[in-house]
Amino acid sequence: MAKVIALANQKGGVGKTTTAVNLAASMAATKRKVLLIDLDPQGNATMGSGVDKYGDVATIYDLLIEETPIDEVINKETSGEYHLIAANGDVTAAEVKLMELFAREVRLRNALEQIQDQYDFIFIDCPPSLNMLTVNAMAAADSILVPMQCEYYALEGLTALMDTITQLSKLVNPALTIEGILRTMYDPRNRLANDVSEQLKQHFGDKVYRTVIPRNVRLAEAPSFGAPAMYYDRASSGAKAYLALAGEMLRRKEKTSSAVA
Repeated sequence: MAKVIALANQKGGVGKTTTAVNLAASMAATKRKVLLIDLDPQGNATMGSGVDKYGDVATIYDLLIEETPIDEVINKETSGEYHLIAANGDVTAAEVKLMELFAREVRLRNALEQIQDQYDFIFIDCPPSLNMLTVNAMAAADSILVPMQCEYYALEGLTALMDTITQLSKLVNPALTIEGILRTMYDPRNRLANDVSEQLKQHFGDKVYRTVIPRNVRLAEAPSFGAPAMYYDRASSGAKAYLALAGEMLRRKEKTSSAVA
C-alpha cells in the first residue's frame, strides 16, 4: 500500500510545490512508483511536471466533483517519470461545490483507496490555505511533510499549522502524523536561519530532516522548462539535495518497518 504524504504549509512561498515536484521525481528515480496530486488551483505542480494545465487535461476537479473514475484522471506522461493528477483554475470551483456534497471531507481518501496498492508513494501538493481541499488532503494522508524557510514568520506559521493539524486529526483523521519538517531555501551564512534551524531541532527533534534544501537558481529555473530540477540540471545542488531527501525518507521508512516487524 502506498504511503500518502501531504505537503502542507499555510504560509506561501516556502518551496512547497518545488518540494512536491522534485521529491516525486527523486523517488521515481529510485524505481519507486509515485503519484503526485496537484490540489492547488494555481496548477504549478502540474506545469512543473511538463503537463499543460491550459490544455484538454482531466484534473482533480473531475475526480472530486464530477466523480470521474480515478484511473481516467491520472496522467501517466510527465517529465518526471511519475504519475500526476493535474490541477488548473477549475479547481477553485471545487472548493465551493465540495461544501454542497455528502462526505465532502473524505472524497479524496475514498478515491485513493481504489489505487493505493498501485504505488509506493502518493504525494499531495496542498494549496497554501486551510480550505476544504486541504481538509481532503489531510483526511487522505498518512502523514504531513512541512516545507519551511528558517525565518521568524515561518516559525510563527508553523505553530499555527501544528494547531490546525491537531484539530483536523481529531475531526477527520486520528492517525495523521507529522512525516517531517524540511528546511528549504536554506543559507548557512544567514545567522537567523541557523538560529531558527536550531530551535526547530530542539522542539521537533528527529522530525527535522537532516537534509536541507539550499537556495539554488536551477531549482527556480526548472519549472519554466516544465521539468523537475534533476532533469533540467542533475548536477545542481538543488537536484542533489532532493535526491538526498528521498534517500533519507526511504531509510526512515525502512527503519520504521524494521522496528514494527
